Amino acid sequence: MTEAWTPSDRQLERLRTRRRLDRRSSLVATTTTVVVVALLVLGLVSSPGWPRVRETFLSWPDARAAFPPIAEAFWLNVRMFLVAEPLILLVGMLVAVARGTTAAALFPVRALAVVYTDLFRGLPTLLVVFLVCFGLPALQLQGIPTSLFWLGVLALVLCYGAYVAEVFRSGIDSVHPSQVASAQALGLSHGQSLRFVVLPQAVRRVVPPLLNDFVSLQKDTALVASVGLVEALRQAQVYSSYNFDFTSYLVAGAFFVALTVPLARVTDWLARRSARRERAGAR
Repeated sequence: MTEAWTPSDRQLERLRTRRRLDRRSSLVATTTTVVVVALLVLGLVSSPGWPRVRETFLSWPDARAAFPPIAEAFWLNVRMFLVAEPLILLVGMLVAVARGTTAAALFPVRALAVVYTDLFRGLPTLLVVFLVCFGLPALQLQGIPTSLFWLGVLALVLCYGAYVAEVFRSGIDSVHPSQVASAQALGLSHGQSLRFVVLPQAVRRVVPPLLNDFVSLQKDTALVASVGLVEALRQAQVYSSYNFDFTSYLVAGAFFVALTVPLARVTDWLARRSARRERAGAR
């Protein structure tokens, strides 16, 4: 019967030393953080204009009064985000696949994909919102939506679809050519190799940058305020105009931060998990 393994005295000492160093590092980090935050707060509240700033930007009665209408308007931002996100993924994937085609007959499709990505990555998103929301209805074409909500979603999809297409294309290009060669050696066609071999690997690799794009997308839903939609930022502006107080802007900002910070933390977690997998595979 084998005896249970027990750490040696040297191993126990090493573990005690590591725990002691970890505690010391945590204590130093906590102390320096508290000191820096205290100095920042002290510098802020001791500035000559602090009473005016507190009255104008940090009014608790105004924050409480502005909260319900801004929360209701923020639901429009959330709806636009939830509708635009899957459409952006679809457009980005189709454009990335189109740019990867090699058939001569599909050259017009490939050229159109290149023009689309170059154009909408170069145009400011706010300009695209103006062009889509004001330009498309002016054409008076059949089937063109007239709702500012759907026109705003279309503008965001056009802009972010170009960025996401490049993210997907980089993921596809990162898959080693031997993967495709092995799939074709097993009898898979080019389309089957792309669908069952290349795309699954590419999508897993680009999830963190995709989430970063969606964090930016959630913030850019506020751009539709420029065309008259009453979302969170526009509602904050309305409240500020009537009450001559800017606290409502901080309330609106808190809503955006409350939604984007969890997405950012998920992005960091996925990036760390991907790095651990790559390190494990390299061993």
